[in-house]
Amino acid sequence: MSTETTARRTIAFAVTGASGAIYAMRTMAAFLERGWHLELVVSEYGRRLLRDELGDAASVDKLLDYLVGKYGPGVRNGTFTLYSNRDLGAKIASGSQGCEAMVVVPCSMKSLAGIAHGLSRNLVERAADVMLKERRTLIIVPRETPMSLPQLRNMVLCAEAGAMIMPAMPAFYQMPNTLDDLADFMAGKILSALGVSHELYPAWKG
Repeated sequence: MSTETTARRTIAFAVTGASGAIYAMRTMAAFLERGWHLELVVSEYGRRLLRDELGDAASVDKLLDYLVGKYGPGVRNGTFTLYSNRDLGAKIASGSQGCEAMVVVPCSMKSLAGIAHGLSRNLVERAADVMLKERRTLIIVPRETPMSLPQLRNMVLCAEAGAMIMPAMPAFYQMPNTLDDLADFMAGKILSALGVSHELYPAWKG
């Protein structure tokens, strides 16, 4: 699907093969509900992740129908363009593209390592490298436990390069009752990091 409008705010959005497909879907829906355009890339294992954790209805070729069915017709307020992770000639592989930020959710440890070391072996890694070199916002949402020392060091390398590390660690002060409540929290944290207002979870009142 691609019906990009220049007036839309645009973000690069990557889904890789770490557990946490629900975080990816809720965050995508939150941006689309607000009329954003997503430059979307789903890694090979990210595609498998969506099917394994959410079922065949969530496969990339049915993505819009899944999002509308799960989160409602407001998802149609936004648009997205889906790229192959192998397409290093895609728009988001260049610093001249207009994405104001990039989110990698969930981020596998393999993708984290590739971003940390600037390998640019695929479109996810290259697009993230573009964000770092252009000094734009890059939000990485790793999902792994426990973490090895190399993995922790890779997070530090990404942070030192300018990325925001936002582990998939939902809070509980909002008294969540469902898995969707936990996904709302993580999606809300990502939106807040980009200065986007939302009501996905109640603000802490002190």
